[in-house]
Amino acid sequence: MPELEAPLEIGGLELPNRLYRAPLLECAGDGPDAPETLAGELEPAAAAGAGLVFQGAAPVRETGGRVAPSMTPLADPEFTRTLSSLTDAIHDHGGRIFAQLDHGGLRTMETWHAEYRRANPGLTQLAVSEPPWPLRLADRLGFLTFDARVLSTEEVYELAADFGRCAANAADAGYDGVHLAGANMGILQQFLSPFYNRRDDEFADGMRFFEVVHDEIRERAGDVPLVTKVPAETAVPPFVRRHLTEDDAVEICARLDRIGYDALVPVRCSTFWDMSIVRGRFPERAWRDEQFREGYVAAFGNRWKAALVAAVNRVEAVAYGFEPGWNADLARRVRERTSVPVLLEGGIRSCEQIDDLLGSDDSGPVCDAVGMGRPFYAEPRLPARLLDSADDAEAVCDNCNNCTVPQVTGANGVCRTPEVLAERGRLEREGVYERD
Repeated sequence: MPELEAPLEIGGLELPNRLYRAPLLECAGDGPDAPETLAGELEPAAAAGAGLVFQGAAPVRETGGRVAPSMTPLADPEFTRTLSSLTDAIHDHGGRIFAQLDHGGLRTMETWHAEYRRANPGLTQLAVSEPPWPLRLADRLGFLTFDARVLSTEEVYELAADFGRCAANAADAGYDGVHLAGANMGILQQFLSPFYNRRDDEFADGMRFFEVVHDEIRERAGDVPLVTKVPAETAVPPFVRRHLTEDDAVEICARLDRIGYDALVPVRCSTFWDMSIVRGRFPERAWRDEQFREGYVAAFGNRWKAALVAAVNRVEAVAYGFEPGWNADLARRVRERTSVPVLLEGGIRSCEQIDDLLGSDDSGPVCDAVGMGRPFYAEPRLPARLLDSADDAEAVCDNCNNCTVPQVTGANGVCRTPEVLAERGRLEREGVYERD
């Protein structure tokens, strides 16, 4: 059975071990300071031994398609080349770095962020089909704002070409591979999902879009390793009848394997942007924090809407309680059906759990590599504690989500929970984050 320290090959690229930093929001923007900001966020993971670092979602167009403030698009070749200092820094530590590519479609900031919408009145959402009725109802009630433009067949091909162009830009800047943000309600998931996709052309089968994106990346960026998330919309509310089941996700993964994708990341999620992808406690501290209160108002439009979002957040924290390794059963099924590495993330926190997932028990491996996201906000050098460590090593992150909510204001994703920070400080004083 593979151990965490064992190398892993993805698309011909060898990773030094099977621990990776899952994609997170870095909020680095696209200004001259972006390379330094990204390095500050990502380099510690590689320095501490992570075999692979996924940079957070990068919009494939310079304008539009952003799902959160201060994202870093890779559409401009000249700007993307400045990020070679980041990729060089990761490589100097023996790590690998992949760029995650994304377009939000109906989930973009022009839908939900009031201040951004006012500042960019010419932007409209790109839609796979007409928005589903729950979103149209939210629009009529004033909770969201839609001015969606359904993509023509020709425009779908052009969007796929944008993914290819950004992949080529990333490869030129030294990125080792490409990761598609195929879940979390971005446009890639919208193509796959029967909740969103009601087209009558060749892209009525959402897999066709993934096939065209694959071909564009191969043509423009060569044989760079290509990874994608794959959604199972198992966390949908009861009123959503048409959605991707777990069986659908397994079959999609099998088809992606045949198309030529090099690794797969199956995840359970919803048809909506909600806490099904960041499970844990209600982030009470983040919603009460005075320094972010006006930012919430700017994002959601007024105080009562911000309060409503917080109330929904509280309900979802109960509905989507934290479950360690909540994607594990899905990953096992995918691994049994495919021939490429299966990556697993979602609620992984301890060495004991990692050993079980990689196959220390009689049931065999669940996955080929394990990733963590939010724990890196609490411990940027977390791999140093997990690699070559005792079986009882465990991330100090307590799944409170106080790191994520302020990001709607453009704030950095950092741990803000005093008890967690105090524990990290104690570990720092013991020198556990140092690694040769």
